[in-house]
Amino acid sequence: MRRSRVEDNMLDVYQKTEKQSYRQIQQAAKQTIEYIKNMIKPGINLLEIRENCEKKLLESGADSFWYWDVGAFVFAGDETTVSVSGKQYATSDRVIGDNDIITIDLSPQIGNIWGDYARTIIVEQGEVVDDIEQIENSEWKSGLQMEEKLHEELLSFVTKETTFEELYYHMNEFIVENGFINLDFMGNLGHSIVKSKDDRIYIEKGNTKKLGDVHYFTFEPHIALPDSKYGFKKENIYYFDGDRLVEL
Repeated sequence: MRRSRVEDNMLDVYQKTEKQSYRQIQQAAKQTIEYIKNMIKPGINLLEIRENCEKKLLESGADSFWYWDVGAFVFAGDETTVSVSGKQYATSDRVIGDNDIITIDLSPQIGNIWGDYARTIIVEQGEVVDDIEQIENSEWKSGLQMEEKLHEELLSFVTKETTFEELYYHMNEFIVENGFINLDFMGNLGHSIVKSKDDRIYIEKGNTKKLGDVHYFTFEPHIALPDSKYGFKKENIYYFDGDRLVEL
């Protein structure tokens, strides 16, 4: 049955309000990463980083954490190659060194509105290096440059008609062609943003649903150079504004 103009207007208002809620909770995650960068120093341990991230998320508007009640998944050093379900995750008491690599993956929510945001952070000579081009460790620099390249490729490759499976094959080939490997324990590269964990669908082989058929999805390649002990991750939420894919 065709909707009335009033129903169309009500749906439009609802979708705009919902988008604003998603934007706000995702902004809380982005602000938390910037906040924690200023706290990361040699000697701080991962439990402190997690505690401070989760506290900041709650102060910034989150009321809970949607992924197994963990607000911040934190890894450092050779732990950054670890890919594990949130159900099995435990934060180590590892201490950050003068030269270190840390990955933080945040999963705040307010009501049933999710945020999902991850970054790999580099510490050199006791300070966080914000500018990728200023990173001295060549492997760490190339890993973060590759993450930037992957997200640029996403924006240039995807249309509303692209299926999750097509994106899976294209990006995994792109990763290998550039000399890296996919570390994800399930081999996928992201998922839809929904209201319940069990309703997620993934950027994986066999998923023929079109990206344009979901409201929001994550892109979160977790990569490493072959045989390396260091992994890299960058996660954003994306959606279509008309026919153009944009970051939330």
